[in-house]
Amino acid sequence: MSSPAPTASLTSRALAWTRRSENSTLIALSLVVGTCAGFGAIAFRWLIERATLLFTGTADYAATTDHPSHPWLPWLGGFFVILAPAVGGLLHGPLVQRFAPEARGHGVPEVMYAIHRRGGRIPAKVAFVKALASAITIGSGGSVGREGPIVQIGSAIGSSLAQRARLNENGVRMLVACGAAGGIAATFNAPIAGVFFAFELLLASIAARSFGAIVISAVTASVIGRVFLGDEPFLVLPEFSVGHLGEYGLYVVLGLLAALVGVAFTRVLYKVEDWCDAVWRGPEWARPAAGGLLLGVLLFALPQMYGVGYPVLEGAVMGAYAIGFLVLLLVAKIVATSLTIGIGGSGGVFAPSLFLGAMLGAAFGQAAQLALPGLDIHPGAYALVGMAAVFAGAARAPITAVIILFELTGEYTIILPLMLAVAVATLTSSALSHDTIYTLKLRRRGVDITQRAGGRPLDGLTVGDLMAVAPPSVPLTLGTADAVGALVAARRHSLPVVDADGSYAGIVSSPAAAGALTSDDDVSSVTVERLLDWHEPLRPDQAVEDVLEAMLSEEAENGVAVVGPDGALVGWLHQEAVLRKVSTVAT
Repeated sequence: MSSPAPTASLTSRALAWTRRSENSTLIALSLVVGTCAGFGAIAFRWLIERATLLFTGTADYAATTDHPSHPWLPWLGGFFVILAPAVGGLLHGPLVQRFAPEARGHGVPEVMYAIHRRGGRIPAKVAFVKALASAITIGSGGSVGREGPIVQIGSAIGSSLAQRARLNENGVRMLVACGAAGGIAATFNAPIAGVFFAFELLLASIAARSFGAIVISAVTASVIGRVFLGDEPFLVLPEFSVGHLGEYGLYVVLGLLAALVGVAFTRVLYKVEDWCDAVWRGPEWARPAAGGLLLGVLLFALPQMYGVGYPVLEGAVMGAYAIGFLVLLLVAKIVATSLTIGIGGSGGVFAPSLFLGAMLGAAFGQAAQLALPGLDIHPGAYALVGMAAVFAGAARAPITAVIILFELTGEYTIILPLMLAVAVATLTSSALSHDTIYTLKLRRRGVDITQRAGGRPLDGLTVGDLMAVAPPSVPLTLGTADAVGALVAARRHSLPVVDADGSYAGIVSSPAAAGALTSDDDVSSVTVERLLDWHEPLRPDQAVEDVLEAMLSEEAENGVAVVGPDGALVGWLHQEAVLRKVSTVAT
C-alpha cells in the first residue's frame, strides 16, 4: 500500500503558503482601509463643519449663549434655530429613506449586526449616505456624536474592499473592524482606543492574526489624521491629581452614579424612540423634519444642546458652570439625544455619553468640594473620570473607556481613580441591565449577538453542517485480501463497515488487515467481521461543541462516521474540517 506521507507534506506546504499569502493580502488591505478611513474621517469632519456653518453661520452654535441671528436670515433673530433641525430633516430624511435605511440611528449596532450575522457585508453606499446624513443631522442641531457615523463609514469602506478582493467571511469581518478602528483613530487622534473599540465592542474577542491588521489600519489612519487635523489632544487641560486617599471612596460613588446615568440614558433613548414610533403616522422620510421642530424648541431654550457640544463639555471640566446648571444640562442632553435619534436622525451616542459624564462628574466634584473642603478636591478630575465611567456604564466597554479618555486628554495622573470608577460603573451596569446601549437596539429587533460574544465560537453549529460524504464502505463478509485491496484503492488508513442491512458496524483499519495477511491463520477464512474496530459514530444533529473533545483525539485522526436514526451511514466528519472551523472562528 502506498504511503500518503508525500501527499500530506505537499498539502501542509500548500496550506502554509496559502496562509502566508492570505496574511500578506490582509496586511496590504488593512493599510489601504486605514488610508481610506483616515481620509474619510477628515472629509466627514469637514462636512460637519460646513453644515454647521451653513445652518448657523457659526463654527459651533453650542458655544453661544446669546441667541445670535443667522447672517443670512437676520430678520428671524435667534428663532432661526427652531427651524434648523426641521430643514436639516427635510434633507437627510429622504436621503436615508431612499438610499440606505441602515444609515439611520447611531451606526454601531448596524456594524455589530453586519459582523455577527451578515458575514461583515455592508453596502458601499452606506459610507456616503451615512456621511452626508450625519453631517446634516449634526450641523442642523442634532444632539449626537460623530463616532457612530465614522465607525459605520470606515466599516463600509473595509467591507467593500474585502468583498472586491473576494476574501472569505473572516477576512471581510476583519477589514470591517479595521475600518472602524481607523475611523475612530483618525477622528479622535486615538489610535489605541480605535483598536480596542474594534475588539471590545465589534469583534468581542482578540486574536493575534487580526490584531496586527487592525493596529496597522488604526496607525495608518491616525497618521493621516494627525497630518491634516493636528496632533493636539482633544482637551488641553491642567494637570489633575488625587490629593487625599479618601477621594478613592468618592470615585467609587461616582462610578455607581455613572452606571445609573448610563443605564438611564439607554432606557430613555429607546423609550423616546418607541414614543416617536407610536406618535408618528406620516411618511418615514418626513419624520425627521416634523420632529425637528420639537428639537428646535429645545435648542432655542438651551443652545448648549446644539450638535456634539464639545465646547460645553470643556466648560464643565474647567468649572464654568454651577451645580444646578450642570444637572439641567445632563437631563437636557439625555432628552435631546434621545429625541434626535427617535425622530430619525443619524449620529452616535459616544459623544453624548462623554457629555453626560462630564456634567455628572463636574456636579459631583463640586458638591464633594463643598461638603469636604479639607480634601483638596479638583472637580475637573471628577468630570474627566465621569466621562469614561458613564460611557462604560452605557456601552460596557471598560478597556476602551479608560484608553480613549487617556488619549483624548493626555491625563495620566488620574489613571488609578479612572480605572476604579470605570470598573465600578461596568460591574454595576452589568447587574442592572443585560444589554448595552448598542446591543439593546439589536435585541429589540429579535437579534441576540451576546452568544457569539460570550466565548462560544461554535455555538449553533452541528455535525451535519461540517460532515462530508462518507468514504466507500465494505461489508462484514468481505475477505481480508479484498479488504486490503479496498483500502489501497481508497488510499485510506481505514474504511467504514456495514452489515447486511446497511447499518454502521464499525471500521476496518489497514494495520488490522495487514496483520491478518501476515498471520499464520488461514487468510481465506478471515473476514472483515473478525478485524472490526468499534468507533462510536456521531449523529448529524449533535452540536459540534459537544463532540469537540472526541474529534480532537488521536482516535478521530482519520475521521468519524455519522449515522442516521436508523443506524445507516449518512456521512463522515473529518478532523481537518473541525480544526479548520475552529481556526477560522478564532482568527
